[in-house]
Amino acid sequence: MIIDDITIHIHAGDGGAGTVAFDKNMNAKGPAGGNGGRGGSIYIQGISDLGALRQFRFKKDVKGEDGGVGRSQFRDGADGKDITINVPVGTVVHNLDTNETIDITEINSPVLVAKGGKGGKGNFLFRSSKNTTPTQHQEGTPGEAFTLRLELKFIADIGLVGLPNVGKSTLLNALTNAKSKVANYHFTTLEPHLGVFHGSILADIPGLIEGASEGKGLGIKFLKHIERTRILFHLISAESQDPLHDYTVIRNELAAHSPALAEKEEYVIITKKDLVDETELTKKIQPLSKKVSLKEVVSLEDEDDIKRIGSLISSLTGSQS
Repeated sequence: MIIDDITIHIHAGDGGAGTVAFDKNMNAKGPAGGNGGRGGSIYIQGISDLGALRQFRFKKDVKGEDGGVGRSQFRDGADGKDITINVPVGTVVHNLDTNETIDITEINSPVLVAKGGKGGKGNFLFRSSKNTTPTQHQEGTPGEAFTLRLELKFIADIGLVGLPNVGKSTLLNALTNAKSKVANYHFTTLEPHLGVFHGSILADIPGLIEGASEGKGLGIKFLKHIERTRILFHLISAESQDPLHDYTVIRNELAAHSPALAEKEEYVIITKKDLVDETELTKKIQPLSKKVSLKEVVSLEDEDDIKRIGSLISSLTGSQS
């Protein structure tokens, strides 16, 4: 199960307190209290594991290590260890306290999200000509604390979209090593799946329905994953009674969610041609073909048809099939 939207609480480490101490060496009575250590900061970095947010399924609080207390004989407290949180590449970090947004688009490039507190001064730093035996010290400052919403939006070269049960999972499985569940009923796919075709990332977006942009089904949850795909493969089943209507439903939902989605490069593919009489299919898709350019009419069980789609992907993405 992929977790793609979760809220966590982070608290960087607090700075350690400075200390009051005096030199223990013979004939040396000056201040010798060390400073407190710096609190551990919290970073976020992207990794390739799409399931990385599962770590927060039950534990939603992250606390940095506090800095150590200053010690005698001029010894500063130890700095707290920094923490790095791994999230899937494509995660958007929303700071709900500052309204700042950070886009995690690169692997292994840590981004600071909460700074550790500063260590307090020991009494050695309070010495002066008028105060040769200071008894003052300084407490450390608290580390930054925020509430973060982590929202995963897949980054893919091609997104497979369409109504439920049009063959998106079957196509993904045929082209890649993905193992999306396939069955002849609506909403077989309940979460997005990714596959890699010769270096190009394909995203199988679960079937959308009319009203998805308004929250019907899990539409908004799925629509956001299409936002970062470069190209859309719009699949329509040959079994549909009205392919033009099916096409229009999805196009309307994309535009309602984000006008930018409706502007993405799109290729319309009719699937499951082997399940419909050729004459009947020609008649059904005629109204659609007048409105859009049909890129392919394929059987998902035909190896040659799958190879043609693979060649299309290679030509669009520059991958070598």
